[in-house]
Amino acid sequence: MTYASHISQAAATIAQAGPGWNGIDAESVARMQLQNRFNSGLDIARYTAKLMREDMAAYDADPANYTQSLGCWHGFIGQQKLISIKKHFGSTKRRYLYLSGWMVAALRSDFGPLPDQSMHEKTSVPALIEELYTFLKQADARELGMIFREIDKARAAGDTAKEAELIAQVDNYQTHVVPIIADIDAGFGNAEATYLLAKKMIEAGACALQIENQVSDEKQCGHQDGKVTVPHEDFLAKVRACRYAFLELGIEDGIIVTRTDSLGAGLTKQIAFSSEPGDIGDQYNAFLDCEEITDLSTLRGDVVIERDGKLVRPKRLPSNLFQFREGTGADRCVLDCITSLQNGADLLWIETEKPHIEQIASMVDRIREVIPNAKLVYNNSPSFNWTLNFRQQVYDLWAAEGKDVSSYERAALMSVIYDATPLAAEADEKIRTFQKDAAARAGIFHHLITLPTYHTAALSTDNLAKEYFGEAGMLGYVAGVQRKEIREGIACVKHQNMSGSDMGDDHKEYFAGEAALKAGGVHNTMNQFA
Repeated sequence: MTYASHISQAAATIAQAGPGWNGIDAESVARMQLQNRFNSGLDIARYTAKLMREDMAAYDADPANYTQSLGCWHGFIGQQKLISIKKHFGSTKRRYLYLSGWMVAALRSDFGPLPDQSMHEKTSVPALIEELYTFLKQADARELGMIFREIDKARAAGDTAKEAELIAQVDNYQTHVVPIIADIDAGFGNAEATYLLAKKMIEAGACALQIENQVSDEKQCGHQDGKVTVPHEDFLAKVRACRYAFLELGIEDGIIVTRTDSLGAGLTKQIAFSSEPGDIGDQYNAFLDCEEITDLSTLRGDVVIERDGKLVRPKRLPSNLFQFREGTGADRCVLDCITSLQNGADLLWIETEKPHIEQIASMVDRIREVIPNAKLVYNNSPSFNWTLNFRQQVYDLWAAEGKDVSSYERAALMSVIYDATPLAAEADEKIRTFQKDAAARAGIFHHLITLPTYHTAALSTDNLAKEYFGEAGMLGYVAGVQRKEIREGIACVKHQNMSGSDMGDDHKEYFAGEAALKAGGVHNTMNQFA
């Protein structure tokens, strides 16, 4: 609906209500409606699922159309990210939000900072989704409110051309609301628990759920040791639980991202059920590290299985976990991914120990032999030392090409002494083009950084504390923060406006007319930043 049609519809509703509504202004109603485009989280999930499906089709047509996101741990952080994107690029197209379970555990739990082991309150996840979208909706309301004020100024000046231009901006307004890929960890329990939490996350606005194949009560961060996976049927029950949640709530095109941690997981909590040779349980068990049993007297409460007509004992640790054979991680990842896509997953996530395009591509190539349009979400993780990894990749490439690398020490390439070298420059260029190159070569549809705003908060706070509590004093804040905000056009320099003060004044005027007591008068110190 256009601005004019919203006004007309509101006017008809007011007229139908009779004289009791004479104090209600149709244009004010229209403005408030436009500032609140999404009435529920399900409205957001429907809208963003459609966007994400369109983006997936665009990527299939051309891998240059990959998508990106940054992990955000607070609604304000997500809001500022999208405001920045619109300011610098004019569009939010193909830019998403990511909700990291790691950051929820570390920053949003009532228990205080926790490791990424699913120990935080599961309800904190949908709560953060709702918070993120509340802030994004407020960003819409704030920006539209400023346009409405400019419309009023143009009318007062009799500038009909300017007024028409501004109304066109309203009619073609692009919302700050974008898709979110939300981390449901390993489901926080059994399949029913997964379903219940998935419903809450979707109701809060999530159009894409990311679920991993680790054991829920033994879950580890993807970049830590001690990861334990579950048999495929156990995992697929949770994938189906997520799909049922989407369908129950009317989000037919909701997206499920299945993550495999098998590359770095050497353990399983249980042996898979198998009813016939070659079924999915049998394939899972084939990766177990086993030893043949020839003397039954050696068995003491052991589990034994049949393999190729022989009785074998899977190696079991004191933790009661079973061990996979060394070197089977990539094969297990490929099987995980193919099985997930054949059972309702939309996108894949392969957790790796380093950002290496050919390593990722070697698995994706095998997956695409079975599922040609398989696509990945990839974690450009801060757990990788990007500088060291890419310098070592360039070092290895140069050495293989016969170039002289005698002036470099491979293990010490992180050192500042190499920062200005040709090797460092080539490594930085590979980092710069990593996402584009990986999208083209390794099937990566979506690139995300899980924890960037955790690190930026720490870095910016360290810089301010160093200056403010040091010799710079107040200049540490003024030169390091406020002056930069002004020079770089950071909207938050007018923090009263960002927090909603001007919107509140507009509402007061709608409600009370000339009697409204507004905060944005001539004595408001925000006027110093006009």
